[in-house]
Amino acid sequence: MSQHHKGSRPWWVAVVSGMASYIDAAAIISFGIAIVVYQEAFGLDELQVGLTSGALTFGIAIGALVGGRLGDRFGRRPIFTLTMVVILIALVGLIVAPNAVVLMASALLLGLGTGADLPVSLSTISEAASEKNRGRLLGLSNLLWIAGIVVSTVVGSQLAARGIPGVQVIFGIIGIVALLTMLARLTIPESPVWQLARAEKTAGLATPRGSRGSLGQLLQAPYRTPFIALIVFYTLTNLVANTTGQYGNYVLVNFGGIPIETAALIGLPLLPLSIVGFLWFMKIADKPSRFMYFTIGGASLVAAPLVYALFGVSIATYLIQAVFAAVGSAFAFEGIMKVWTQQSFPTLLRTTAQGMVISVARFAAAALASVTPLLLTLGPSVMYGILAALALVGVAWAWVVFRKRDSHSEFRTEAVEQIESPTASPRAVGADPAAH
Repeated sequence: MSQHHKGSRPWWVAVVSGMASYIDAAAIISFGIAIVVYQEAFGLDELQVGLTSGALTFGIAIGALVGGRLGDRFGRRPIFTLTMVVILIALVGLIVAPNAVVLMASALLLGLGTGADLPVSLSTISEAASEKNRGRLLGLSNLLWIAGIVVSTVVGSQLAARGIPGVQVIFGIIGIVALLTMLARLTIPESPVWQLARAEKTAGLATPRGSRGSLGQLLQAPYRTPFIALIVFYTLTNLVANTTGQYGNYVLVNFGGIPIETAALIGLPLLPLSIVGFLWFMKIADKPSRFMYFTIGGASLVAAPLVYALFGVSIATYLIQAVFAAVGSAFAFEGIMKVWTQQSFPTLLRTTAQGMVISVARFAAAALASVTPLLLTLGPSVMYGILAALALVGVAWAWVVFRKRDSHSEFRTEAVEQIESPTASPRAVGADPAAH
């Protein structure tokens, strides 16, 4: 039986599972807007603002680490259903938060839920896909990510001036989306790829899928090199993206002298560029040319923070750096990271590896977010100069490693080895869902 059996609906799986990226982006952007409101309402100082914002990212880091491993051990479906419940509880906490302590705890819980959801959802998408559309389906999550930014930016710009009641509506909208996502996910069956691998492991079969699930194997050949490269690449480039997401409005308000209502809106004219970029990535995501696009995007990703570093913060410099960031994000950030991670690791280590890559990146981002307001007191030029240097190291490392590994797919490797394995059962060979 091929993977694309009746009812597999890979595009439906991609949309429903990809809502993890929507909620992740919506949570970060909405919290970035809300923290400015909370700062005034609760009288938060710079350190409290940093720690509260860092709690969200720290939660994502822990969640990705735990959720990724649980997704490989217990299956994709139960974990990505449970994560939506956690997210809903956290959003209720943010809506009713009476003080800074509840606010921080709810932010942490929201991070735990979204973080745990991401690696499991991405593996669900990749395992419902074929070699011909895997990159495209994973790329769809980028569009959902930008949709989360657009909706949260528009809603936030309209409601931020209303104070706490406006913030409550912002988080309430995300809660409705999370509830609908949870209901839609009940229609998605467990990944057949994971079921096969788990069955072989439980039966003690020495098949490629069933024998590759030990955590230590990530630090052994052939997985060690791509694993470390993905961690370095995503960690360092994510520092730029996370700082922009969580503190973009904070920087514009405090260092550009721009009102919060304006700060929340000025990026909207450039959002069509980001959408075009993500659509373009989906078009080339399964083609050899994607590495050339990665190179161009990587250079743009490094250039974006340099604009602030060299020319200061203003509406003009914001728009210029946003153009570079849009190109970089489309071709040399999460989209290509997701494709490389899903294709670089075996089935019973796939969500574990994805979760660890996300986790390390978010731990680093949480640490930086916690002290960003204090670092910015040295001036945005210092802060963004450091970010540019870090992004350069991350992009260069990925370029060196994946220049020769870009076309590798562990799905193909498992399919070929499964057929050639003398210990593979007839059922395992015949039911191989990765064979196309």
